[in-house]
Amino acid sequence: MRFTFPLMATGLEVAMIVLFATFVQYETDQNLSQKPNSTSVNLDTSGDLYLFFRDVHIMVFAGFGFLMTFLRKYGFSSVGINFLIAALGLQWGTIVQGILHMHGKKFHIGIKNMINADFSTTTVLISFGAVLGKTSPSQMLIMTILEIAAFAGNEYLVGKIFLASDIGASMTIHAFGAYFGLAVAGVLYRSGLRRRHPKEESVYHSDLFAMIGTLFLWIFWPSFNSAIATPGDTQSRAIVNTYFSLAACVVTAYACSSLLEQNGKLNIVHIQNATLAGGVAMGTCADMKIPPYFSLILGSIAGIISVLGFKFLTVYCHAGSCARFFHWNSNCWRANHRFDSKDTYLGTAI
Repeated sequence: MRFTFPLMATGLEVAMIVLFATFVQYETDQNLSQKPNSTSVNLDTSGDLYLFFRDVHIMVFAGFGFLMTFLRKYGFSSVGINFLIAALGLQWGTIVQGILHMHGKKFHIGIKNMINADFSTTTVLISFGAVLGKTSPSQMLIMTILEIAAFAGNEYLVGKIFLASDIGASMTIHAFGAYFGLAVAGVLYRSGLRRRHPKEESVYHSDLFAMIGTLFLWIFWPSFNSAIATPGDTQSRAIVNTYFSLAACVVTAYACSSLLEQNGKLNIVHIQNATLAGGVAMGTCADMKIPPYFSLILGSIAGIISVLGFKFLTVYCHAGSCARFFHWNSNCWRANHRFDSKDTYLGTAI
């Protein structure tokens, strides 16, 4: 660990420098004028798009970072490793996506590329929850490189080949990241992990910090779902639909949590995760022309499904030996499969 991680981190950063020197150029007025989509170019140069980038950036580093601090003995590492893999991931995501979309030629970068780089990093942060406390920093660097490469290929397939509508990237980021993380957890699984580790629990202050992450994500999720939408009415619809879907999700998540818990008490784990389900569910259809009340319905259903999934699906995992490892070997079942994947299915179906 003493030499492996420093050498690996330094080597990867040197590789990034070489790749940037080989493939990446700044956008200039001359090459901007050659692009067919002049609207997005004007936004990029005027700085309006930077507001969306700032919100997404806060979600990546503060939102996901604090959300992962729920384990009582892993708070520092959660925030710290989140910082590390996000910093590496945004560089690697810029390279991979640029090379893929430009077919190996040099490409120009702007604020929109930075947003897409943050999106690619988000996939790894979601998967990170599945292996929280079970991987070293060196392993996380390897996972970041491999997953972002796979993400870029999957995103290209979904968006360019299948032409699927996924403006908030619920399919390409949330569902992909959740199941990639569970797959890695399966690879790392050992029979000795069947018993729950005594440190695999939360305490008051760790859940409080995780709740701060939830609030960051909840506040900025409308920007996440609308950042790459076409400016104008389409982008405005994505913001409004996500806004109301999230609001409705909170109400039903609280109601469902109180109904299912003893004495009507609220479960902080439900609140930390189910309140975000409305943003995930709305991701695939946020920019579509749907009635405003439909956003409320979708968010309400998403909140209920997420709470029910945690309450009953994790109980089921205790009963079946085949499914048990998904619960015990994935600390962040609470942040992965519970609201990311199921609510992606809901939004995709809509």
